[in-house]
Amino acid sequence: MRKRETSRAFWEGERCEYCDGPIKEKTTDLTRKVKGKYIILENVPTGVCSGCGTRYYAANILKNIEEAIRKRKKLKREVKVPIYSL
Repeated sequence: MRKRETSRAFWEGERCEYCDGPIKEKTTDLTRKVKGKYIILENVPTGVCSGCGTRYYAANILKNIEEAIRKRKKLKREVKVPIYSL
């Protein structure tokens, strides 16, 4: 719980570099294509501009994302995803 409070304080008072809107912390999911395969990163702490929706990530979060992509972290689960082409 303490970690969460510290994280929220990280974005306090920060403004978007594009529209000057306030940045608020939200938890988001990221989808990335890595070596031809899609991966989903769940529950990523993200700074999101309330004005334009631009996303910002703290350096430690980017490091965790990189570690997950390079498979240094244990896979939580695998799911099959239907794909449609229009």
